Amino acid sequence: MQITDIKIRKFFEEGPMKAVVSVTFDDCLAVHDIKVIYARERYFIVMPSRKNPDGTYRDIVHPINADFRATLEEAVIDAYHVQLVAAEHDGLVDGIKDEDTYVI
Repeated sequence: MQITDIKIRKFFEEGPMKAVVSVTFDDCLAVHDIKVIYARERYFIVMPSRKNPDGTYRDIVHPINADFRATLEEAVIDAYHVQLVAAEHDGLVDGIKDEDTYVI
C-alpha cells in the first residue's frame, strides 16, 4: 500500500493539535481527520476516532503494524512541515490567522 496524497486541511496555532490531515492510499482510499499533535517536545499523529458511550475513544481506522504506523507518521509530519512553510511563504499563513485555523 502506497501513500499517494497528503492534504493538510486545517492548521491550528493554539494548543497541541497543529493540523487536520487527509491521506489517500493507492489513489483508491482516503482517510480523513488524522490529527497532527505536538506534545512532550515531539510531533505525532492521532488516527480518526469515535467516542464510545462510556466516554472512551476508539480508532475508526488505524495501521495494523508498527512499521506502517511509523511510515505513515513520518510522511504526514513531513507533509505538514512542507505545507506549513509553503503557506507561510505564500503569505497564506502568518501566525495562522482567522480564528487560529487555516483551510487549504
